[in-house]
Amino acid sequence: MKNSAILAALASVVAFLAFVNPFNYQEREAMILTGVMKFMDQVHYNPELLNDETSAIIFDEYIESLDSRKRFLTQEEVDGLAQYRDKIDDQIKIKTFEMFEKSNDLIENGIQRGQEIYASIDVRKLDLNSNDEIDLDYENRDRPKNEKALKKYWEQLITYDLISKVETKIDKQEKKLKAMSEPKTADAKEETKEPYIEKTREEMIEEAIEDHIENYEKFFKRLNQQRRSDRFEQYLNAVTHQSDPHTTYFNPKKRDDFNINMGGKLEGIGARLQADDDFIKIVSIVPGGPIWKTKKAEADDLIIAIQQEGEDEVLNLNGMRLDDVVSKIRGKKGTVITLTLRKKDGSEILLPIERDEVITEETLAKSLIIDKVGSIENIGYIKLPKFYSSFEKEGGNSCAKDVATEIEKLKAVNVNGIILDLRNNTGGSLNDVVEMSGLFIEEGPIVQVKPRDKAPYVHLDKNPDVLYDGPLMILVNKYSASASEIIAAAMQDYKRAVIVGSTSTYGKGTVQRFYDLDRAFKGADEFKPLGSLKMTTQKFFRVNGGSTQLIGVTPDIVLPDNYQFMKVGEKEYDHAMEWTEIDPVEYSQEVALLDHIDEVAEASKKRIETNNKFARVLANAKRIKQYRDNATYSLNLDKFIAEMDQREADSEQFKDLYDTDIASLKISNLEVDMDNINFDESKQARNQDWLDGMKKDFYLEEALSIMKDMIKLEDSFAAIEQKLESSQN
Repeated sequence: MKNSAILAALASVVAFLAFVNPFNYQEREAMILTGVMKFMDQVHYNPELLNDETSAIIFDEYIESLDSRKRFLTQEEVDGLAQYRDKIDDQIKIKTFEMFEKSNDLIENGIQRGQEIYASIDVRKLDLNSNDEIDLDYENRDRPKNEKALKKYWEQLITYDLISKVETKIDKQEKKLKAMSEPKTADAKEETKEPYIEKTREEMIEEAIEDHIENYEKFFKRLNQQRRSDRFEQYLNAVTHQSDPHTTYFNPKKRDDFNINMGGKLEGIGARLQADDDFIKIVSIVPGGPIWKTKKAEADDLIIAIQQEGEDEVLNLNGMRLDDVVSKIRGKKGTVITLTLRKKDGSEILLPIERDEVITEETLAKSLIIDKVGSIENIGYIKLPKFYSSFEKEGGNSCAKDVATEIEKLKAVNVNGIILDLRNNTGGSLNDVVEMSGLFIEEGPIVQVKPRDKAPYVHLDKNPDVLYDGPLMILVNKYSASASEIIAAAMQDYKRAVIVGSTSTYGKGTVQRFYDLDRAFKGADEFKPLGSLKMTTQKFFRVNGGSTQLIGVTPDIVLPDNYQFMKVGEKEYDHAMEWTEIDPVEYSQEVALLDHIDEVAEASKKRIETNNKFARVLANAKRIKQYRDNATYSLNLDKFIAEMDQREADSEQFKDLYDTDIASLKISNLEVDMDNINFDESKQARNQDWLDGMKKDFYLEEALSIMKDMIKLEDSFAAIEQKLESSQN
């Protein structure tokens, strides 16, 4: 769909809503609901009809989200609320909230009752040696029938928590004692700590009880910080998800977080924060960021108050929600905020910080050189964690431009091939994936995008230049989704790259866009910002006419992984859109044609069949599925310990699966990157961790063997084959 068509559709919605008098609705929620429903009706790819049937589904899914672990509402209470089960559609149409109002009261009362039930249970008198069991598969377990059953369930949950804590303490002590009994090596350092004192089981049970009480105090404190708006969002998303699982309401804070996540940069102080009792704790600091530059803050410092530039008020953070604090700490570049920090020694300092742009480098594209010693060398490797783009900022981050930069760096050292690693890349910018695909082919179609009731629009690479014409491999797995699937499908259809990975990719073949609800209403500033609706407006299709929706992309070469037997992907969502296909478009390329993929795949299959690492991966995948399918645990401490010991023993045989360096792998940074890496010790340490992890990645070892076969067999790479032969002679 062309941008002009999208804007026209949006304009029609805004024009319609401009005539709505927002003050007809006394609550902000009615305005949000009005905007959401009108946008969906006008622009959603396939809006679900609201009727009694969908009303019942909305009811069930909303209650499930409200109390997913079934700790606060009884079945009797849910049954009492069920008088509205087939009336939600009617309430939405006339913008009333009877069901939501009653459910909000119900869950607030339920949480209060949960606290009272918890307070009534003497944790120290619970039986840790019963023959009861607990099923932690919350979706399939029945909701407690009444308050009596609810209290019994709370007793089971508390007992399970205690038993699991005791088991962990016993296990740690046994391992500690075992390590102490083992003979010390000659170069082992002498410990200056006080001698370890072995604890009795009773002492560990008492410790577990104290830990449990402290954790539950924090748990209820977090629950009591929930707002009506949090539950309204759950209600609203139960409605929007009827059309598809990716159409979701975003409050203003969540929208900001999304933009930061997608853009890889934000304006703020450069610290990751989390709630810690009554205050906010600094968890980590971004190297090179504003707070890092002060050299006066460190991880585990507590932020107990803040003061904005130009304001006299000092805001005490005692008891504030984390999201509220974060929204106040973020701010425009160049503005100043003063933090009151409580250091680990109890002292307090005032720390003025000038906000600046913070780049989260871990999300950005980066490259390496990898060799398989004695087999193939000088292969470029690019890791792309996500298809990031600063949508709303001119000159912002673009993963397509960053990948192009990495390719230029790799070409400068004459790499013999490039591996683009999209494993666990869940997607992102459509424009960037189209531009990135064009780096490897001449001009041509990359993906077809179809809006509702309109002909598909073909996204083209309009640049005839080819940045890289050599051997190309794309690594994927079951969590490679959306934009990852677009480039993998396009390069597969063009026979430009070999796709290597899990049995299939994720299977998300839909496109979402954000719609600002503020644009739906004139005036009403006291209610704004209203938030945004991320809505599915299109489905994308391969150039061959097929879809990745539900089925994903099937790699040319399949490598076993830990989730081989698990149900993963779009097809596991409720209300996922169906698979469809459209007519293909003409496509061709003459950069580098892969005509021998079947032979390359057969050679890989034979290697995998005799590779002990991959055999263990399959065995581990079977173990994971077996334990994932069994969510029932004993509430008898001795039986629970035996169960956990068995699970640990089963897991132990795979413990070193990903912990052993692959002797044949040689991993190195590009020389041009070393100045940036050596900028500070933190960057050096993170880079070393990355290199160490790469050396253990036996999937790369097989990828290099596949690359070697591809270069050897494909006529397009004859010159590279000759170069490799010359270097080995």
